[in-house]
Amino acid sequence: MSRPITVRTLVQGEQPPEQTAATLIAFLGVATRSLDLALYDVRLPGAVGDAVAGALRAAKDRGVVVRIAYNGDDEPPTRRFPPPPSTAPAILEQLGLPLKAIPGEPDLMHHKYVVRDREAVWTGSTNWTLDSWTLQENAIVTIQSGQVAEAFGRNFDELWASERVQGSGAFDVPPVDVGGAAVRAWFCPGRGEALSHRIAKAIGSARTRVRIASPVLTAGPILGTLAEVVAEERVDIAGVCDATQILQVFQQWRQNPASAWKAPLLERVLAGAHFTGKPSAPYGRGSVHDYMHAKVTVADDTAFIGSFNLSRSGELNAENVVEIRDAAIATQLATFVDALRARYPSPVLVPH
Repeated sequence: MSRPITVRTLVQGEQPPEQTAATLIAFLGVATRSLDLALYDVRLPGAVGDAVAGALRAAKDRGVVVRIAYNGDDEPPTRRFPPPPSTAPAILEQLGLPLKAIPGEPDLMHHKYVVRDREAVWTGSTNWTLDSWTLQENAIVTIQSGQVAEAFGRNFDELWASERVQGSGAFDVPPVDVGGAAVRAWFCPGRGEALSHRIAKAIGSARTRVRIASPVLTAGPILGTLAEVVAEERVDIAGVCDATQILQVFQQWRQNPASAWKAPLLERVLAGAHFTGKPSAPYGRGSVHDYMHAKVTVADDTAFIGSFNLSRSGELNAENVVEIRDAAIATQLATFVDALRARYPSPVLVPH
């Protein structure tokens, strides 16, 4: 019998794209009624993309209702941080499936999930791109639970019906038991601020460990709590981020006095919590997209995993997180974070 919750992690250079494709195709392949896909970025050229596209067409051919919502963004990449995706609608249209572009202005449709038959969910930080599957650090979680899947289905239905990010996710989801783990789904922007406070509370209440993997750290409640926990030295706390993107954050704050108060807090956290950073390639047209892209927080035996950067913009985007209280899963993800810290051992440098 398969486990009802499975967590998979991706690390640059440690898995071929065919491996992730095979896992995804297996997830799609058992659908009997519906597949609802909310995808921020879809770029899978070549044989890997053909195989995934074939799985979606095969689902349609056996009578499965397949719908795809994706982030629609016409803003030039040079004016956005982080840059918008490069999904090509013309390629998606070749699938012959119902599509809806959810406008990415002013806030992104940043989900990366699949709801299967309203019985199971595939989600996490991983976009459907070769870079995400081979060059980035990411996490994927699959959950077999009708209650969790119904919550994701509700979120998908409101995005599909309204065709807008604003107002989506404005509902509470109670925790449910999934194979002995307590699981709760969160959706932004409707519960974006509440999610930040929830993660901050878990960090502030931790007594044994806190581990964080996030490209950036800019959400006020989380940043403030981290600074307090670091100052009091009451828990083992460490993390990894994307060093290049953190540098860009500091540069942006220098130009925005309204956010200047965050800079000393982030400096204290990066130094006191011994954060390390991946020196990813700066974004540019045609550049390698090798970001540290995982979005994981572990506080004692509770893990938060999803598409949500620990950032203010994350609170405003269409995002999702699953909160899982399970010692084994929390340890698996804490070990993942520690391995990334060892892989990228350099401390994050703060510009002065």
